[in-house]
Amino acid sequence: MATVDGVSREILLVRHAKAEGYANTDHERALTERGVAEAAEAGRWLAQRGSVPELALVSDAIRARQTWAALAEAAGWALTPTFDNTLYEADSETALDVVRGLDDDVSAVVLVGHNPTMAYLAQVLDAGGSPQLATTGFPTAAVAVFEYDGPWADLGEGAARLVDVHTPPG
Repeated sequence: MATVDGVSREILLVRHAKAEGYANTDHERALTERGVAEAAEAGRWLAQRGSVPELALVSDAIRARQTWAALAEAAGWALTPTFDNTLYEADSETALDVVRGLDDDVSAVVLVGHNPTMAYLAQVLDAGGSPQLATTGFPTAAVAVFEYDGPWADLGEGAARLVDVHTPPG
């Protein structure tokens, strides 16, 4: 696959960190202390590997917003996220459509969402059928890093390369 304008694109898929079991609604569930620590650890890991998204698409659920806040702070990103209800209710095809709709000027995007959507999307994108995703699953605060070399509109099943996975310790 040829790169677009010589740029390989980066897709960061992040599952929200550990959240409390109950709240008035599922949408209002907040992160636990462990969850905040997990998100910060994931942010430090992303910073260490040099990932810097140009666009952040985040579910508008409280736990995803809080994951983004801890992740971005620990990574040192000064990026204003777009909070999107679509990612709260999305299946993997809907989430994929969100990415396909990106402007080709964007070379790196982070999506912060929920399972099973993030896990399914990672499996859909993975061109190599990586055993790494199968073995680790996609626990809270998991991050999958993909590279993709085409226009966003052409992103499809098996079109990206899984280059790194991070799961929280423990």
